[in-house]
Amino acid sequence: MKYTEQDLKELKVAFVHYWFVTWRGGEKVVKSLLKLFPKADIYTLFFEPNVCGPHLSGHRVYSSNLNLPIVRNHYQKLFSLYPLGIKSLKLKKQYDLIISSESGPAKGIANPNRIPHLCYIHSPMRYCWGFTDAYLDTLPNWSRSMAKHLFERLRKWDLTTINNVDLYVANSNNVANRVRKYYNKPARICFPPIAGELFKNDPNRMQGEYYLSFGAITPYKNIDLLVETFNQSGEKLVVIGDGSEREKLEKQAKPNIQFLGSLPDSDMLGYIRRARALLYPGEEDFGMVPLEVMSQGVPVIAYGKGGALESVVENKKDVSKSSGIFFYEDTVESLKKALEYFEGIENQFDAKWIYRHARSFGEDRFQNEMIAHILDLLNNKY
Repeated sequence: MKYTEQDLKELKVAFVHYWFVTWRGGEKVVKSLLKLFPKADIYTLFFEPNVCGPHLSGHRVYSSNLNLPIVRNHYQKLFSLYPLGIKSLKLKKQYDLIISSESGPAKGIANPNRIPHLCYIHSPMRYCWGFTDAYLDTLPNWSRSMAKHLFERLRKWDLTTINNVDLYVANSNNVANRVRKYYNKPARICFPPIAGELFKNDPNRMQGEYYLSFGAITPYKNIDLLVETFNQSGEKLVVIGDGSEREKLEKQAKPNIQFLGSLPDSDMLGYIRRARALLYPGEEDFGMVPLEVMSQGVPVIAYGKGGALESVVENKKDVSKSSGIFFYEDTVESLKKALEYFEGIENQFDAKWIYRHARSFGEDRFQNEMIAHILDLLNNKY
């Protein structure tokens, strides 16, 4: 049988996502793909229905044996249990297709009937591959030796799951290179979707009131660099988001830095539109936040490593065809220089050019590309 696009809505599809506890970039990708498969079931380690349930309406969600409130509340610290959790997830039906959404253990789900398996990979597990030391540095000294041992065990388990996948599709060239390096597998590339509703109106840039940080407040996001820099400069910084580092950083911050926590989308867009620029100081796998901010015509000041190099355009010869600028050292001095440079060219950015650049990453483009990859897998053209 040769599958066509019209056949997809009738397919029996199992989605496997690492966890549905917060609603961030990885979850937005799954929601976009679910629009292609209205009858799909979902499998996940942890499921927080109050947060994610409304986004997954109409789909049956199966969670692992680890999905107990006392465990779910500490899910990020219990990485050594992930293999046990994924092992407890058994496919409930005979499916036509498995799609795993991976930056955790999702691709490790058992597939005894060898159903075609496409893995949309946000990154090989960061704490196992390439960023182990960064995670260890956030832990108390007494726990690092044990954590290092557990990371190594998890890395060995992860290696046993690589061949579960028939086709890897990476969210960026950056991640495709990691898949090649760590898994010795090729990966196609499909940038994640930026929601169409963000592009309803052409941007009308007003004078920016503050710099903005937006996203999870976790160690690798490097928000501490922003707090240190703006504590020194005294300029106004608004921080939107929540995470394990928020309480500590909020205590360190001077009054010119405002932490707002998580906000409804409607309120968040208002804050984005009044920002001078988004500050994006972490090394990301890809990162949807810069493009979501660019959709409102707002430029980005990003750390020049990782996925930001694929979404932010810096054109020093013609700033009007730029969506932001980069700084290349993880230091206060480097960020300060970037801010000074930005303030000298701030009025040269073209909000409508930034908007059009972001629009090229829209959800319609993502879905069309993913349909092509899925059909190639089902029709053995990979």
